[in-house]
Amino acid sequence: MEDVRALRDEVQSAEGGLSFVRRMVHGRLDIVGAELERRRQGGDPADLSGLIAQLPDLLTDHEPSGAPPRSPRMLQLAAVPEGLEAELDQIVDTDALADLRTLDDTDLDALATKLVDFERWVSDRRHTLQGRVDELQAEVVRRYREGEATVDGLLD
Repeated sequence: MEDVRALRDEVQSAEGGLSFVRRMVHGRLDIVGAELERRRQGGDPADLSGLIAQLPDLLTDHEPSGAPPRSPRMLQLAAVPEGLEAELDQIVDTDALADLRTLDDTDLDALATKLVDFERWVSDRRHTLQGRVDELQAEVVRRYREGEATVDGLLD
């Protein structure tokens, strides 16, 4: 039982690391998307003041369907897979985000596409880990239900 719980916790930690990266991708994608929209509405690419004014709203944690924000303890920096943050930075690092005016509309569209593709890749891996956590949790429940484990065993 200890091994199943330990594996479940390890997989949950890895899923938390991917979730953290996914949130970083979303933040960058929100900024790039807002800049694209601002330009489509006639905003001057050289004037980022409108985009900067939007940043507090863009970077606020919006959960779908009114769900409460995810607990920060679940977003574990230590669990971020090695190299994944660097891969995101290769697409667009924070310095490039701070100076989007250097990109023309075509490059900005290409950047958004790369971010969407990376987000899908991260989300697919995260979804796989979530399924594994569910399987491991179901095994814990099964063991209790079928008497292979008892609550008394937690006290030993």
